[in-house]
Amino acid sequence: MTLKEFFLYFITGGIFTVIIVALEESGFRLWSGLATLMPVFTLVSYFFIGNASGGLAVSQHSKFVLIGTLVSWVPYMMTIAILAPKIGSNKAIVWGLVVFFVLALIFLTVVDKLHLFQ
Repeated sequence: MTLKEFFLYFITGGIFTVIIVALEESGFRLWSGLATLMPVFTLVSYFFIGNASGGLAVSQHSKFVLIGTLVSWVPYMMTIAILAPKIGSNKAIVWGLVVFFVLALIFLTVVDKLHLFQ
């Protein structure tokens, strides 16, 4: 990866993040929610991965992300949804991240040991 490509990837991801936050802070919760639900980072990443490595790489990565999402992201969001009203959003997010990283590391270990998604 060249420095120019790295910079392009960085700016592209940052632009989408800024748009989502700006919509939320401007009172456009529906649009912010829609933008947050969109798979922005995978969308952008898959364009770049596809251009660099082709369709097979995108296919393998999408299978990896799909299973990884079910294993780690869904429990992360459920943890936040359940804990936020009880302990506050900041603590719930921290606990959600703990759940996410524990499950993600287990998932990555299994994927590596079994040589999945290659």
